[in-house]
Amino acid sequence: MNKRISRTLKRLIASIIVLSFTIIPAAAQNTVAKDVPHIDSGNTAWMIVATALVMFMTIPGLAFFYGGLVRRKNVLNILMQCFLMMALISLEWVMVGYSMTFGTASGFLSPFIGDLKWSFLHGIGMNDLSPYFVAQSNNRIPHLLFVMYQCMFAVITPALIIGAFAERINFKGFVIFSLLWSLLVYNPVAHWIWSSSGWLFKMGTIDFAGGIVVHINAGIAALITAVMLGKRKDYRGHAIPPHNIPFVVMGAAFLWFGWYGFNAGSALAADGLSVSAFLVTHIAAAAAAVTWVCIDLCVDKKPTLVGICTGAVAGLAAVTPAAGYVDISGAIVIGITVSIVCFYMVAFVKERLGYDDSLDAFGVHGMGGIIGSILTGVLATPVIQSAYSGLLFGNTHQFRVQLIAVGTTVLYSGVMTIVIFKLVEKTVGIRASRQAESVGLDETLHNEVAYTSID
Repeated sequence: MNKRISRTLKRLIASIIVLSFTIIPAAAQNTVAKDVPHIDSGNTAWMIVATALVMFMTIPGLAFFYGGLVRRKNVLNILMQCFLMMALISLEWVMVGYSMTFGTASGFLSPFIGDLKWSFLHGIGMNDLSPYFVAQSNNRIPHLLFVMYQCMFAVITPALIIGAFAERINFKGFVIFSLLWSLLVYNPVAHWIWSSSGWLFKMGTIDFAGGIVVHINAGIAALITAVMLGKRKDYRGHAIPPHNIPFVVMGAAFLWFGWYGFNAGSALAADGLSVSAFLVTHIAAAAAAVTWVCIDLCVDKKPTLVGICTGAVAGLAAVTPAAGYVDISGAIVIGITVSIVCFYMVAFVKERLGYDDSLDAFGVHGMGGIIGSILTGVLATPVIQSAYSGLLFGNTHQFRVQLIAVGTTVLYSGVMTIVIFKLVEKTVGIRASRQAESVGLDETLHNEVAYTSID
């Protein structure tokens, strides 16, 4: 009997040992598989949608917003410029722009600009994982999708500058200026702040979706070009009435809609951070829109459609750098603050200083980016991302870093824009002729008119 029990126990122990050699390695393999970075279908699907949303911001969003604000004789010129930016900068981006921005150069150039190893997207396979992601997760998106998503940011940035020189720039000068500016200004600044080898990135600059890279960068270039081009021939120091306010409303609505991809998509994943960025983006825009209406009522006694649209866009621009770092209260503070500052810039400062920023590209986008980027260093809360905090939470370093990043971008964008402007002016010319400006750029530059009368 004892021998039988002993044999049974021996068989049971042997079975357990055999099973351990089969189950444990399989479990280990499953664990390893879970830890290996892989393409996540949910994140990929969301980022495809986010990319399309950001594309929607330029055409038709910005095109209609700016197009409605100009006079009817120049609306097609604005639409053409926005459409061309989508095509031209997309080509520049895949040829050299992406590599210049996110590539890693060797030696002393590494903190300032990327190399050309990814020119024409050479070496990036269809199923390669993106090396860049915000969420600390192994659920990645395809590298090519990251390229496409960032392409939409590269497109809209020079398109924002259009608002400063609207109605008075010739087509050849516009094309060459925009291309050179993207190569020599946008790509380096984006590398500094968004590439892991960038010097401002290493310093600790936080710019979730482009308050510095996009809005400050474009806004300063807008101010410089507006001043250097000079005023429109019939500009009298105050805004020229828009030709189609419904276009303005439609464009602002498209921008608001597309901005969800701009900010929430910058989490690069369909996760809680993306949802938080989605929410604060909406709330900041809402707070800014309501604030602008209140200011309109106090100053002019009547609320305006153009005003509420301008306020919403200012709020969206300001919350862009902060979207992944602030909570609802921070978003409301940003929205209210930026509307007050931008209203003052548009209604008083521009008139007092006498520069002709046609569609307030600097007054709204430039100042919105500056306000939002600085307030990010004040309002960033560890409740959203534990690794980041601002001045209100005792992090004076983050506030100082934000000031350095803002100041450096203002200086670099301003100086380089002057250099590029002078180069284009001396070669192909950049200001439209007085006759073309008088007749309208639609007819003189494109041989088309937006509206025709039927006899």
